[in-house]
Amino acid sequence: MASVVIIEDEQRIRELVARVLADRGHDVESTATAMEGLQAVVRASPELVILDMGLPDLDGAELLKMIRAVSDVPIIVATARNEDRDVIRTLDAGADDYLVKPFSVDQLEARVRAVLRRTGSEGRDGPLAVGDLVIDVGAREARLSGKPIDLSPKEFDVLRFLAERPGDVVSKRELLAEVWRQPYGGSEKTVDVHISWLRKKLGETAAESKYLQTVFGVGVKLVDPDE
Repeated sequence: MASVVIIEDEQRIRELVARVLADRGHDVESTATAMEGLQAVVRASPELVILDMGLPDLDGAELLKMIRAVSDVPIIVATARNEDRDVIRTLDAGADDYLVKPFSVDQLEARVRAVLRRTGSEGRDGPLAVGDLVIDVGAREARLSGKPIDLSPKEFDVLRFLAERPGDVVSKRELLAEVWRQPYGGSEKTVDVHISWLRKKLGETAAESKYLQTVFGVGVKLVDPDE
């Protein structure tokens, strides 16, 4: 189960969601304002945030940007805003899922499980090893031959996603969908740039690849260079 911060100003909804998630085994903290929610995220480092957009002290879209500036915690936006432009803008800003009110608590809890599975916060969180490259999913740390690698949150997410599928070719579109949550949009150039940064940090180049091998016209795969 996961630690969850709920940021919702409607007391009835906040208490209901908190009670249901707590009853199902999650460690829940709830707040009624954006600033309290931001403080809770920074202090508690939760595994998931459920965020309302209509908050009394700050628009939820602004709070989403503030959270994303300090954390890559998975975020489910739960709001009454249902226009396509709002959904697209919110997902592009870094939300992992979008749920329109009114919703059932069963539906919300199912979304919680799905997001946790997708982001690796539920289930296996032990180290992944590919050759001398070790990715500690729980600690969000990576080491190469025992030396730590300084990765950005998205670089780590790309490396972890590939490490969970060693030897499998993963397309740029799949990486956009699973890492950036952009199944229908986004530029594949973003993936190219992050792969290039990862190569540099792994001490390799596209011309002399070791761990990250490009399959032209298909995608990229993470391999053990000694095999």
